[in-house]
Order: sequence, then structure tokens, then C-alpha cells
Amino acid sequence: MTHPESSPEERPRVIRPYGDTTDDGMVQLSFTLPLPHDALAEGAALRLASLMGVQRPLLVHARPVGTEFSFFVVYGAVLHGVDLDAVQVLEREYPLLSAHEADEAIQEGLGRDLVVVGACVGTDAHTVGIDAILNVKGFAGQKGLEYYHGIRVVNLGAQVPVGVLARRAAEEDADAVLVSQAVTQRDAHLTNVRELSAELDTVFADRGRRPLLVVGGPRFDPQMAAELGADRVFGRGTTPNDVASYLVHALTAGRRPVADEARAETERSTV
Repeated sequence: MTHPESSPEERPRVIRPYGDTTDDGMVQLSFTLPLPHDALAEGAALRLASLMGVQRPLLVHARPVGTEFSFFVVYGAVLHGVDLDAVQVLEREYPLLSAHEADEAIQEGLGRDLVVVGACVGTDAHTVGIDAILNVKGFAGQKGLEYYHGIRVVNLGAQVPVGVLARRAAEEDADAVLVSQAVTQRDAHLTNVRELSAELDTVFADRGRRPLLVVGGPRFDPQMAAELGADRVFGRGTTPNDVASYLVHALTAGRRPVADEARAETERSTV
């Protein structure tokens, strides 16, 4: 027997995790402790779970990681519920465009190619993310930005100092700078983005505007853009289509076609 999906109006506004039965609050946690795997380490894992508020924790998996560390999976119930009315999320405020639609919007809104410079900065050598967005092969069945006729892409690759990226963006007269960060130890990804934002402000200070700074990576919070000095933050699962649509929206929304601007300027000069 199948049950129809409930409408948003019928769904509860406070929810709890589901494990075996509705609202039982069951969750699964995994973590590593700096202890050799023995009875003391297992007891410490269960104690940690209890201190975190997990009720009746069960140790369902434990194994050594080398000789000085142990990995654990703990299963148990939590008492907390989530009030959906208190949840804040970043909603997409622009339409998703096909490559053809994006190219048309760029031509009409800018009258030239949209220039994108991308890189992995600092010590980050993980180019999978930036390549997924920029390279023609793309990601998730979508072609990367190099495929778009209206976008000119400069991919600087990995381990690019923030100063080098900012100066290259100025040389290319970039409309947008894209940064992918996978290395997050000691919040290196956050530090790099803040430094890059400040560097772009400096390098573009005499131009009256700076390029959009768009950041992506699995450990970024999309709501941190303003705090980091970025214009947009994309998280896990972002596709080239997401990024291209945002760039088109941010750079062309509310702008008259170049041809119209030129015509208006001519009319003003003849009045």
C-alpha cells in the first residue's frame, strides 16, 4: 500500500531524527579518538556520546587507526527536535539557465564575453572542484564554463598564491574570480578567501569596481559569503549550470543591452 506525500501545510513544524520508528530520535555518530583501541578507548567513546546528549548510546563499530588512534561509530537517541520555522537557508534568487540561454543573456547584457579567472589557492592542490566547474567535461552531465560561447575562462590550476590570482584577474580584466578549496585544516579555506578578498580590493582599487568573488568547496557554509568578503559561496553538489546562471544574473540583471546604452548616449549627446 502506498501513501500519498503530505503537503507542506500538513507536515509537522517540529521534527526529530528517524531511526527505527517515527520520532524516536535515533542518530549515528562517527569520530576518532587519540587513544589506542582497547576497552578504555571504547568506554571513552561511549562517555563522549553521553556528554553530547545521546541517550542509551551503543557502540556499533570500533577499529584501530594505526597504533595511537581509534575510530568509532555510536548509535543512540537524541531528545532535541528541530523547529522548521527557525531554520534559515539561502534560497536561489535567480533562474537556472541552459548554456544557450546564458550565452544569449551575456550577449544582450554585456555585449562581450564574460571573463572568468579560476584557481585553487594557497597550498590546495585539489583541482577536481574547479575543473568540474570550468573544464568542458564539466560535472553531473553538465558542460563546464569553457563550453559556453559567451564565457572566456582562464584556469590557473592549483596552489596559486592569492596575490598572483588577484593580479592575473586584473590583467584579464575579469568579471569574476572563482576559487575552489578542499583543504580545510585550521580553517585554511576561510583564511585564504579573506586574504583574496582583501587583495582584490587592493588590486582593483583604481578601477571603481572589483570582479565577483565566487567560492566553492564541500566545507563552506553558503551563508558565510558576507563574512568572508565573497559575493557567493557554493557548497557540495554545485554544478556548472548553477555557477553560470549566478554569474549571468549578478552581472547582467538590471543592465540594459550595450546597444541600448550606446543608443541612449547618442541621444543625450544630440539633445
